[in-house]
Amino acid sequence: MSDLGDFENYDPDDDASSGEGGVGDDAGTEADDDFEAVDVTPAGTDRGIGTLSASEGLIISEDEDDTRLRAYVTVENRSSVRIGSYLIASYPDGERLFCRIVALEYAQEFRSDDATEIHSRRAMRRDNIDEQDYKFMASLEPVAVLYSQGGELKRRMTDRVPKPETVVRQAEDSEEIKTGLKIPGDGIFLGHLSVGGEKVRTAADPPTIDYRLKDDYEAGDPLVFRHTLVAGGTGSGKTHAAKNVLRQYLAADQRYPIEDGRDVAPAIVQFDPQDEYAQMHDDNPGIDADYARRLEREGIAHGGVDDTKAFVPKIGDASYAASHHRAEQVEFTIPFSMVENNPWLIAGSKLNDNQYGALTYLLNRFFDQHGNGGTYSQFMSFLDDPGLKEELDESGRVHEATFDAVRRRAFGFGDVFDQDARPITDLVSEFVRPGGLTTVPTYHINDSRATTTIVLAVASLLVDQKLSNDPTFDRIKETPLLLGMDEAHNFLTDADSVQATKVIGKFAEAAKQGRKERLGLFLITQDPQDIADPIFKQINTTIVLNLGDEAAIKAVNIPSNLEGKVPYMEKGQMVVYSPDNSEPVELIGLPNCLIRHGQD
Repeated sequence: MSDLGDFENYDPDDDASSGEGGVGDDAGTEADDDFEAVDVTPAGTDRGIGTLSASEGLIISEDEDDTRLRAYVTVENRSSVRIGSYLIASYPDGERLFCRIVALEYAQEFRSDDATEIHSRRAMRRDNIDEQDYKFMASLEPVAVLYSQGGELKRRMTDRVPKPETVVRQAEDSEEIKTGLKIPGDGIFLGHLSVGGEKVRTAADPPTIDYRLKDDYEAGDPLVFRHTLVAGGTGSGKTHAAKNVLRQYLAADQRYPIEDGRDVAPAIVQFDPQDEYAQMHDDNPGIDADYARRLEREGIAHGGVDDTKAFVPKIGDASYAASHHRAEQVEFTIPFSMVENNPWLIAGSKLNDNQYGALTYLLNRFFDQHGNGGTYSQFMSFLDDPGLKEELDESGRVHEATFDAVRRRAFGFGDVFDQDARPITDLVSEFVRPGGLTTVPTYHINDSRATTTIVLAVASLLVDQKLSNDPTFDRIKETPLLLGMDEAHNFLTDADSVQATKVIGKFAEAAKQGRKERLGLFLITQDPQDIADPIFKQINTTIVLNLGDEAAIKAVNIPSNLEGKVPYMEKGQMVVYSPDNSEPVELIGLPNCLIRHGQD
C-alpha cells in the first residue's frame, strides 16, 4: 500500500532535507555552485503606500457604479491601511485626486490554491505570515480633484482619471484634507476628524484636524439657522456633545447681523427634562491650565457661562432642588391668557376636530366675557354653568355630549396655569438675553401632561413672536435665537390628533422661516424616528452618536457606509451629515466636557 495516503505523519519541514525522489545531495550542491543570489529589492526610497493599478481597469465615470479605482498596497504599508482612510494620487500637472478607501482585498499573486492541507499546516507552523505571494488591493472612492488657484487650494468634482502606476499616499496635510472634504476653516467646533475611531493625524501642530460648522454669511446662511439634530442612545455621550456644541454659540465674540444693521449675540433657550444644562453656568473642575491652553490654541470656547439662568416652572406643590449647579433660579408660571391664541394647549391628545372646534368657540366666548386677564379657574367655572350647556345644545352650536367631552379634556390643569409666580409673559426680557443661556428644567414635574403643556407653551411663545409681523415682544423678534429641546421626540412627535397637528404645523413653519428670522432649532433625542417628518425634513445638520435601534439608525438618513458603523461607535464617537457644510465624516468629540457635566 502506498505511503502517499498517510498524511498524518507528513512534516512540511522535512521537504528541504529529504533526499528522496531520485535527486541526490550532489544535485543541490551543483545548483548552489551555478547560481548566485540576486537582490530584487528596488533601489531608492519608497514614496507613499502603493500605486494605482490598471490590471482590472482604471475608470473615472459620472456613474459611480462604473468607476473603478484600485491601488496595490506594498507589503510594508498593509498593516497601517484602514477602510475609510483618505489618500492622495497626484496628476502629472500638479493637480491631486482626493479619495477614500472603501474596500480592502487580498488577491493571489500567482495561480495557486492555498485552501489545502499542506498550505494550512505549513502556515500553522510558522510564526508570521508571508504576504509576498499575495496582492493587497484597496478599492478607492474618488471624492474631489484638488487644484491651486491664486495661491489657494480649491476642490471640484472628479472629472479626470489618474495615470496607471501613480503613487498613492496617505493624506497627511490638514489643508488637503479639509479642502478635499469641504470642511470650513472657521466656524462652530464639533470635534476632530477620525477614521474607524482613531483621530486622523497630520504633521502639523496640533496634529489633529478640527471639524467646524459654517457660521457666517459669506457662502450662504449660518447653519445654526438651518437646524441641528443630535441623536444618540443612553450612554452614547449625546448630552456631553450637545453641551460642548452649545458652549461654542455662547463664545464671547459670537455675533449675527440683524435687519437694523446691528450685530447681536445669540440667546439660547434650552428645554431640559433631566436638569443637566444649567450646569453650563459652572466651570468643569477637570480642565486644568494645560488643557485650557490647548483649547484656546484651537479656538475652542470653554468654561462656565456666567449669564446662565434656570427658569423653573411653578407646578402645584412640586419643589425644585438645584444642588448640582450654581445658576440663578427664576420661578415662573404660564398665564391662562396664552391659551387664547393657542387653544390646543388644553386640547390634549384625544379631542377630535369637532370637539376642538367646540373648544375654540368656548374659549373665544370666555375671553370675550373676561378679557385677557381671564384665569383657568374662571374658565372651569364658566364650563360648569348648566345654563350655558343647555343654551348651546338647544341652539345647535355645541351638542351636550361634545360640551361634556371638552370639559373633561380641559379638566386637570389647575396646577399648571396661573400659579403663585410671575407670568412668563412679564419676564420676556429676562428670559431671552443676547449672549445668555436660559434653561427650562422639568425634572421636578411628575405629570407628563403638565410637562408637555409647559414646554409647548413657552416654545410657542418664542416661535409665534419670531414669525409675527407685529410682535408683542421685540426682544424675541430682534434676538438671534437657538431653541434647544432635549428629548424632542416627546414633544415633536407625529400623531393623529388635533394637538399634534397644530404643534407640528407651527414648528415646521418655524423651521422653514429659520434662516430669515434668525431662529435655529437644536433637537436632541434618542428616538429620532419619532420626530415628525415635516420637522425632520428641515434639519440640515445631523450629529449621530451610538444608536442600537435599527429604526432609529434608518431614521437619521445618513450614507450607508457610515450607517453600519453607528451601532459600534464608542462613547463620544459621532457621524456628522451636513450636506451644506462638508462631505459626511466621522468625528471624535472632546474627552472632557467644556463646562460642568454630571450630577455630582
